[in-house]
Amino acid sequence: MPELPEVERGRRLAERIARGRRVVRVRCARDPIIFEGAGPARLHRALLGREVRAVRRRGKYVWFELDARPWPLFHFGMTGAFRARDEAPLLPASGPRLPDRAWPPRFTKLRLVFEDGGELCLTNKRRLGRVRLRNDPAGEPPVSRLGFDPLLDLPPAPVLAERLRGRKIRLKGLLLDQSFAAGVGNWIADEVLYQARLDPRRPAGSLGPEEVARLRRKLRHVVTTAVRVDADKRRFPRTWLFHQRWGRRADARTARGEAIEHLTLAGRTTAWVPSVQG
Repeated sequence: MPELPEVERGRRLAERIARGRRVVRVRCARDPIIFEGAGPARLHRALLGREVRAVRRRGKYVWFELDARPWPLFHFGMTGAFRARDEAPLLPASGPRLPDRAWPPRFTKLRLVFEDGGELCLTNKRRLGRVRLRNDPAGEPPVSRLGFDPLLDLPPAPVLAERLRGRKIRLKGLLLDQSFAAGVGNWIADEVLYQARLDPRRPAGSLGPEEVARLRRKLRHVVTTAVRVDADKRRFPRTWLFHQRWGRRADARTARGEAIEHLTLAGRTTAWVPSVQG
């Protein structure tokens, strides 16, 4: 599933293609699942002829601020992405695959053409993404229910410690809770806990002040590093758990030679290193 860095990459791409430009053509797939409450006809009316003033993101949600409301709100789901003609798609995190350079791409759900000839497509293979229309995306559900965004408004350590106080939920489950940390998904949570040397099974409220500060520092580091390289997994530091966490291999080891184990927490496969995260 696209996590914060991948979604931020999509936001930046959409901003480059769309901001300051007017939509002159809209093509919507007939897909009532993707267009939740915003069918093709309504979406067409909302977008055609409108100028994109800004492209915003919070957590895993992106929206366009248009010169008239309502505004489109996008969630990529498991396999969604924005695509542009001159932009190579991200390769899958868990293995090599040749990029699809066909245009429009397969599984295109929404295709926008702008006044300067630029095009932006929303693709979604597994149909778990959503396109909604909102008058105020930031102030309405689902965005209004999100917690802090680690890239936009990560709270200081004392505030974070207060939010953890008394919480019995395990650390891994808490990090995956979008009402706590918006945009954090499975691989980010595992990477942060590995780098922070914290057991993913620990109750969140059991952390001491130094551990909370370490958790915050590593959360900021992992997210900002991934965003800085535009979510290109090939450019993540070679020492990251990310590169070896996939597939539940019994012989998996980190770049430092540490044994990786796998378990299921909060319904998700968790990769961790017991020798480090004791």
